[in-house]
Amino acid sequence: MPVFLRSLLALILLALSALAFPALAQGPSPNGSPIIREQRAVMDGLRQRTDQLEKQIAANSEDDSHLVDIRLQLEETERQLLQSSVAFRPRLTEINNRLDQLGPAPAEGQPPEQDLVTRERQALLAEKAEINAALGVAEDQSIRINALITRITEMRRDLFSRLLTRRYDIGTALAGEVAEAARNEATDLYRTVASWVRFVVQFKLRSVLFATFFALLAAAILLIGGRRLFGRLFEADGNVESPSYLSRLSVAFWSTLVPTAALAVFLTTTYLLYDYFAVLRGDIGTMMTSLFIVIGLVFFVHRLGSSVLSPRLPNWRLIAVDTQAARLLLWLVSATAIFTGIDVFLSTVYSVLDSPLSLTVGESLIATVLTGILVVLIGLVRPFTGEDGRPRRWHPVLSATLFLLGGVTIVAALLGYIGFARFLSTQIVVTGAVLATMYIGFLSARAVAEEGAFAGTTLGRRFESRFSLDASTLDQLALVVSIAINILILVVGVPLILFLWGFQPGDIQAWVYKAVTGIRIGSFTLSFTGIFWGILVFVLGYFLTRWFQGWLDGSVMARGKVDAGVRNSIRTVVGYAGLAIAVLMGVSAAGIDLSNFALIAGGLSLGIGFGLQNVVSNFVSGLILLAERPFKAGDWIVAGPVSGTVKKISVRATEIETFQRQTVILPNSDLINSAVGNWTHRNKLGRIEIPVGVGYGSDAKRVHEILLEIASNHPLVLKNPEPFVLFSAFGDSSLDFEVRVFLADVSNGVIVQNDVRFAILEAFARENIEIPFPQRDVHLKREPPAEKWPIDDDKVEAEYFERAKALEEKATPQPAPRRKRRKPDPS
Repeated sequence: MPVFLRSLLALILLALSALAFPALAQGPSPNGSPIIREQRAVMDGLRQRTDQLEKQIAANSEDDSHLVDIRLQLEETERQLLQSSVAFRPRLTEINNRLDQLGPAPAEGQPPEQDLVTRERQALLAEKAEINAALGVAEDQSIRINALITRITEMRRDLFSRLLTRRYDIGTALAGEVAEAARNEATDLYRTVASWVRFVVQFKLRSVLFATFFALLAAAILLIGGRRLFGRLFEADGNVESPSYLSRLSVAFWSTLVPTAALAVFLTTTYLLYDYFAVLRGDIGTMMTSLFIVIGLVFFVHRLGSSVLSPRLPNWRLIAVDTQAARLLLWLVSATAIFTGIDVFLSTVYSVLDSPLSLTVGESLIATVLTGILVVLIGLVRPFTGEDGRPRRWHPVLSATLFLLGGVTIVAALLGYIGFARFLSTQIVVTGAVLATMYIGFLSARAVAEEGAFAGTTLGRRFESRFSLDASTLDQLALVVSIAINILILVVGVPLILFLWGFQPGDIQAWVYKAVTGIRIGSFTLSFTGIFWGILVFVLGYFLTRWFQGWLDGSVMARGKVDAGVRNSIRTVVGYAGLAIAVLMGVSAAGIDLSNFALIAGGLSLGIGFGLQNVVSNFVSGLILLAERPFKAGDWIVAGPVSGTVKKISVRATEIETFQRQTVILPNSDLINSAVGNWTHRNKLGRIEIPVGVGYGSDAKRVHEILLEIASNHPLVLKNPEPFVLFSAFGDSSLDFEVRVFLADVSNGVIVQNDVRFAILEAFARENIEIPFPQRDVHLKREPPAEKWPIDDDKVEAEYFERAKALEEKATPQPAPRRKRRKPDPS
């Protein structure tokens, strides 16, 4: 065999081997698929972890915080299980594609296939069955995890219900042993704290001083920064006699929020640094956490009451109460917070020291009863002064609410429902303070959004001086600031209220995760993260479109001396095209599958066909106007009774400004389907006519010369085409002429007509040419009197002739006085 043929045969065999290699490579390895082994190991680990968490549920059935932590671990396990299931998808897709390439096994009676293909199909089917089995195990495990999460939710609900409905024996709380137990616990508390203090002084004094210094520094930075940032909004100015409502709201809100935030930063930083430097023991750390929370609570409530009631500065009060009542209310509110805080702190101490239950019940009984009494006393205060000068109480609804809350707290505590009484008293103080602060914040945001309000604030004046903003822009910025304040209040306030009502941070974390990853509504998944990214992409596309419009109009078309109307049309088309692209990109970024809206789109198309046909007609007509440009922005058009300048052409309607400065909105379909006159379509050249009449005794040729001379001498009249005077008609009372002139800019027609008429009047006065007025001869046809009047009816006949004579005199026109000719001005 020749060398050439041998080489060619070798190349063919090599090519066939290369073609067969992918099919062989796609077959499963003898040891099985690595992805299956890897994910099975992951699933086995997740199953063992689920077993451990299930045991922890039973062991911590009475601990709400541990149950929340277990729930978070279960949800994390479910997420990992989902990721493991998704890992099978690429390999499963490859198997299905390869099985489609191989086709089904030959039926009986058909030629057999090669053994290699049969073995490959069987191996792929076995691997596919193995993957499906693993996916089934993952689905069963997911169902089990969801059942455990539901079980935890039910256990927590039952735990909270038992906490509120459990009844204690008040007799044991009032027994003499309680006092002795209180003394013993006080001694134990003193010894515990004293031993910790000695430990700190001997070994951790530098760490404590360092941590305290940096915590104070962080709080001072926040406090000083808040004062510099908010300025007069931070503290009430006693020199201001009548501050505005916005100023009072702002001072009340920020003077409460900023100092409270500074104190919270100090307390939190102190605790974290103490814990970092190993200063705290377990028992001391728990008690210090409770103490810091109580300090922050009491300070917050007292600061809020001082800001709202303002006992020292009556002009800055948000509630128009008397000064004495303001001081009393502030004392009652602060005392309520103090009693509630003491109850919270002592309950923590008793829990740490493992005190007797009777001591905890007795202390909570006293604290809740005192809190309820203070709430009732607040309802009994008469803070207002009536028109007759006598003290007046709260609104009946508010008084009834306070009496109800305080009374229920007292009764529940005395009946032994200490848990419910403690919960209610705590919510009255803490939740009430948070809601009051949020309400003041919402009022401040609404006041900022009012027209001209933001410009009067310190921040508004800074923006105005820094960026040279006008009043309209400041009002728009105020709306953005108002929305930002509302969002900030909701983001901070709502989770805080949820925490106060028994929800754990893990609950909020789980809700946030579900909101971020997506909430399924039927077959549709709503993802707030996707919505956020979609809105962000749309806003970015919108601003890019605006920037491109400005660049195209100001840099490209302006330098190219493009007509203003053409520039407006191009800018409009680019704007709508960019907006459509931004919408599509935003929808795509949001992850919304438009195929889910196919049915809705069908319904909309049906609605468009019937109810929205006028809208669609105007839309299509607008596109035609922008494409054909029979007129453009700045043109003088006449459309039926409307005559004016085109200001804007949109896809729905065209905006026209008449010469009376009236804006007329014409639907685009009317402009397409009817005749439209355009005075400035190709150019601004135009002709105007000025009619004038002279008396029948005038010299017509001299009149023609005068009119032609006046028209030719006007500076705005074109010489070519030259002016023309037409002897148009023999009128009823005059010889009618018409002056026709051409102007370079037809929009100056009114000015030229006015000037020419004045010139004609002066010229006719010099030439003694009369401009006549209409004359009419009126002939009355009178019927002759009746031949025979009724007998003895002379009176009727006389009245008839008197009426006829009066009508004749009234119908006869009186000669008009002849106007005196005005002498020419010698100057």
